[in-house]
Amino acid sequence: MNETIVSVRDLSVRYRTKDVTTYAADHVSFDLARGKVLALVGESGSGKSTVAMALLRILPTQATITGGSVLFDGRELMDMSDRELRGIRGRRMAMIFQDPIAGLNPVISIGDQVAETLTSHLQVNKKEAKARALTILREVGLPDPERVAKAYPFQLSGGMCQRVMIGIATALDPEVLIADEPTSALDVTVQAQILHQLQQLREKRGTTILLITHDFGVVAQAADEVAVMYAGRVIESGATREMLTRPLHPYSHALLATLPRLDGAGGPLHAIPGAPPSLSEPSERCPFIPRCGKVMNVCRNEPPPALVRPEGANHDVACYNPIWRG
Repeated sequence: MNETIVSVRDLSVRYRTKDVTTYAADHVSFDLARGKVLALVGESGSGKSTVAMALLRILPTQATITGGSVLFDGRELMDMSDRELRGIRGRRMAMIFQDPIAGLNPVISIGDQVAETLTSHLQVNKKEAKARALTILREVGLPDPERVAKAYPFQLSGGMCQRVMIGIATALDPEVLIADEPTSALDVTVQAQILHQLQQLREKRGTTILLITHDFGVVAQAADEVAVMYAGRVIESGATREMLTRPLHPYSHALLATLPRLDGAGGPLHAIPGAPPSLSEPSERCPFIPRCGKVMNVCRNEPPPALVRPEGANHDVACYNPIWRG
């Protein structure tokens, strides 16, 4: 059995502005197995990035964690002081942000930014840190690391900046890496290179990865397990192959039906009718009801179902009438 390094239970987050409260994450639960890749999948606005930032407690000021537990290697992150968290962030848990160029300081050279990560956490002098920074840039596949180290973010391509971000995030060899849409702004060739880089981290260092994406192609290539989010909730989770071939939730099934197939099988592509619900109030029933073709009375009359494993199924789903039943 795989050892769990991160266990998330009933994590809830809301954003509050002057006029609107948004319930971005609602009782989210999942586990990260040591040395494995879990893909957190969903449409834009489903709460994926909010969950990622909540794990490290780096949410913006208008966000509040209203409940839940995050155990990292048996320790409760929600109860830690800021000082204790600084010992976790970067060193044991790190994050690659969605926009690599925005994630880098535009007025500090690449080499100095990588070196600063080392001097902030390790007992090394500036000369040692700069030498190690060149090694890191070389390890993430950047050509001519000496030139890259002297460059500024605006002088590099998006793919090169993303490699720099991976280098910074993994400079201290963290046990857990959170990658928030790491390939979304890159062309297909560079996407493959970045995914290969993440795979190398997992294979050579045993890094546990939480991969946040909306791309099922990325999921199929990189993930061991999948958790699907909709309207702030995890509505299905299981092994990647099982999830892609036998989705249980009507939303997961509909989402996969929207994808083109290279063999041309499956007929015309389908669109999911309607639109995601507003998150301005917590859902008292399944949030997918207005778009679902398998709604029953229980769906309208009962609270949202919890993640359970139906009899005869091989993974978990939050649905009163899952697809496998007919």
